[in-house]
Amino acid sequence: MRRPVSSGGAFQRSDFRMLFLVLFITAAGNTALQSVLPAIGRELEIPDVAVAAIFSVSALLWTLSSPFWARQSDKRGRKKLVMLGLGGYAVSTLCCALVILAGIDQLIGPALVVILFATFRAIFGTFGSASNPAAQAYVAQRTTTAQRTGALSVLASAFGLGTIVGPALAPFFIFPIVTLSGPLFAFALFAVVIMLLVHRYLPRDDPAEIERTRAAGEGRKRLSWLDPRIRPFVIYGLVIGNMQAVMAQTLGFFVIDTSGLPPAQAQSYIGLAMMAGAGATLLAQWGLIGLFGMGPKELLRWGAGCALVGTIGMVFADSFYTITISFALAMLGYGFARPGFSAGASLAVPMEDQGASAGTVSAVNGASFILAPTIGVALYQLWPHLPYVLSAAGLVAILVFALKNPTLSARLEDG
Repeated sequence: MRRPVSSGGAFQRSDFRMLFLVLFITAAGNTALQSVLPAIGRELEIPDVAVAAIFSVSALLWTLSSPFWARQSDKRGRKKLVMLGLGGYAVSTLCCALVILAGIDQLIGPALVVILFATFRAIFGTFGSASNPAAQAYVAQRTTTAQRTGALSVLASAFGLGTIVGPALAPFFIFPIVTLSGPLFAFALFAVVIMLLVHRYLPRDDPAEIERTRAAGEGRKRLSWLDPRIRPFVIYGLVIGNMQAVMAQTLGFFVIDTSGLPPAQAQSYIGLAMMAGAGATLLAQWGLIGLFGMGPKELLRWGAGCALVGTIGMVFADSFYTITISFALAMLGYGFARPGFSAGASLAVPMEDQGASAGTVSAVNGASFILAPTIGVALYQLWPHLPYVLSAAGLVAILVFALKNPTLSARLEDG
């Protein structure tokens, strides 16, 4: 029996809270890594582009594997796939921590650090991607059409909260022995603890429901990215995701170079800027979306618009304070855009396709980090403001698309 959840009451269900915790710890760990990686790269004298390229391998595998894991969650149940993804993250992060520690202790050279780090991040890209589509499909199956935007917004806010907590906690785990690898060891341990909690407290999947989902999917045409029902959302998600990835990947370098501080000392400033952006994301997802009753149509438009204004601010930013304010405004926009894209893609298809829709959303999010971080950093090396100039142009285009496309302009909640 499915229990409905209100847009503001997703935390009232223990199973939804558990899924929120899974996505939260993954986001916190990844953004903690993202906040310390520029300092690690500069410390080990690894080229900035190589640092960014490490994420590209993981993102490519995430994109390719997400639809597969989404189908497996239809066949095998959501809980198993959630645990698989969390386990993949824990193993990957622990191995990456050991590689960084070996590099800092000069046991291996920078080139081998990059190769091994990319290899172990590939574990996360391949197996860590199982959690997101399974969690989203779990929520979609247990909410009504009218409730889904709010519920998925709350679930998406796990990322926003994680991006506050991750960079905030990262400096506290930089101990004398493990130094910059400390945050990775810590979050690998946290992931193991949460995996045990999921195993103990997340309800088992109903075998009858798994069978119904499996039977409904047999003989059905596989949901494609080019399916006209979700294609506009895929286009929107790819553009928005790539623009956000460029900004997130270049932020650390921008703060280091603007402040003029050594990488280790600039770490606290990077963390503060990321926390400001994450706080703006949470303001959107925990406050404004519910307060104004925003549906996908409004979220897609306001998301692109706010992100555009913040990105223009980054073009003209010349101090830590202007960087932080502009970054926060852009993240407010992305805080609207991401749940708008996710909920819109979910509402555009019937219940039988929720797993496939969730897999598509997860794959699109991963695809945003295949090339954008590397290209963004390469453009940054040409001129620090260049990535933001080109991102602003992309956001203008997608804002016009959101305003003019009939599918993105429809009120899907009423369907």
